[in-house]
Amino acid sequence: MIADYVMQNKENFYRLAYSYVQNPDDALDIVQDSIQKAITSETLKDQKAIKSWFYKIIVNTSLDFLRRKKKITVVDDTTIQLHMKGREDHYKDIDLHQALNELLPEYRIVIVLRYFEDLKIEEVAEILELNINTVKTRIYKALKILRIQMEELNTEGTRQNG
Repeated sequence: MIADYVMQNKENFYRLAYSYVQNPDDALDIVQDSIQKAITSETLKDQKAIKSWFYKIIVNTSLDFLRRKKKITVVDDTTIQLHMKGREDHYKDIDLHQALNELLPEYRIVIVLRYFEDLKIEEVAEILELNINTVKTRIYKALKILRIQMEELNTEGTRQNG
């Protein structure tokens, strides 16, 4: 049951892990560790809750990984060149990804789970072990911050190109 579920949804799990660590190899390691934890765990009581149960394992494994690694980001020359002033973005939605990465983790995760993983607010609350109203408040605040950041990026882009 668990193995079938994981195989059917592995891209979603990878995407969630990647949203935390921003590294493809680390995201794969997190998914593998999560699968191992799920298979050896005896905590799944209700088969209907497998979705939120496994997402919670991914989130916790990602957070554990970040705590261990203390998130050191190494940037290569190509990335530095792409982000220098005066160059146009070559990637669609890079501004959105940049704005998301600048959000506090508690805001970023609710946005990722709700809009990128298409989970219901109730599922997000269950995965993060939060009150539904807390999730709604964080989504509202995160969207407000993202809107402001995107407006600022658009204003800067207009000034540079104009």
